[in-house]
Amino acid sequence: MTMTRRTFATILAAGATASLLSTRASAAIAAPPKARNVVLVHGLFADGSCWSEVIPRLQAAGLNVTAVQNPLTTLPEAVASAERVLARQDGPTVLVGHSFSGMIVTEAGVHPNVSALVYVAARAPDAGEDYTALAKTFPTPPASAGIVFDGDEGRLSEEAFLRDFAGDLPAAKAKVLYAVQEPFHKELLAGKTTNAAWRSKPSYYAVSTEDRTINPDLERFMAKRMGAKTIEVKASHLALISHPEEIAALILEAAGQSA
Repeated sequence: MTMTRRTFATILAAGATASLLSTRASAAIAAPPKARNVVLVHGLFADGSCWSEVIPRLQAAGLNVTAVQNPLTTLPEAVASAERVLARQDGPTVLVGHSFSGMIVTEAGVHPNVSALVYVAARAPDAGEDYTALAKTFPTPPASAGIVFDGDEGRLSEEAFLRDFAGDLPAAKAKVLYAVQEPFHKELLAGKTTNAAWRSKPSYYAVSTEDRTINPDLERFMAKRMGAKTIEVKASHLALISHPEEIAALILEAAGQSA
């Protein structure tokens, strides 16, 4: 025989690995089933009202939309709040996360009701990955220096909020958002995901090219790693407010609808 048993086994192993990678990529980019529901999750320095520009655009398309009020206490509690909302949905549901809540989308996205995932300038860790360590492999964004703590509760200073978080919004609107920002608990940042839903669910990512809260190159890295359908929006971290048309269109695509 010209092919040894060891060579044949090596070829089989390589083929299995290639098949696994191909399957993973296919799951990320496959067309999702048509969804009737959208669940939106907010991140740090915000509350559910940050989706107020996106929600009416999705409702106008006939979708049932719910914005989760993320408690920002611990990752398990934040995930549980999203899972309770997901459990109430009737049929396929697009799960959308902004900023920190990409952690929640990544963990809770394995829920059977979830048909697709959308990340908006969001964290997208792998299962068990130390996101903080991953982020440190890219230049630190300016907003990090603006986090202030009162005991165990953290928030952004007004200067950092207006300049580094909501930099492309009118000052008056950004100040309203600053006034309603929800403090987060230090323990929240220590959480790690145990699932990586983007490995098995169709995924979409909106990169904010002018982001000063998450490094845009880190966003691009995470989007590419998950094989997500990716768009780039010339926006601050709050693209969901400054560019709601583009964000809503991406969500509609994930729901199997055209914008």
